[in-house]
Amino acid sequence: MTDTEEAQATASTSTTTTTPTEKDAAKICVLLNATGNVPIIKKRTWTVDPNKTVSWIQKFIHKFLKLDANEQIFLYVNQTFAPAPDQIIKNLYECHGTNGKLVLYYCKNQAWG
Repeated sequence: MTDTEEAQATASTSTTTTTPTEKDAAKICVLLNATGNVPIIKKRTWTVDPNKTVSWIQKFIHKFLKLDANEQIFLYVNQTFAPAPDQIIKNLYECHGTNGKLVLYYCKNQAWG
């Protein structure tokens, strides 16, 4: 997420009649955990549009950590498998979400799967 997208993802103001709690309910809570030798993101919990893809989250992490263009980010669901880059977050959450969150692990090297 860029700073603008982050602000949009967590903003509670709206021009429609939707209340902030209804707007946030449409978002999916994603918990990002670092694995291996990747820098840690201090803010671990993010709200994400359910129609975003795994590749969008990978790009967000890459930009947030200010990694070199040649460095890759690998994502894993619950330390078990690597989802396809075109996988929709909503589908992952429905199948693998626990305690109201989708837990994703990120690293610079392949770890599981």
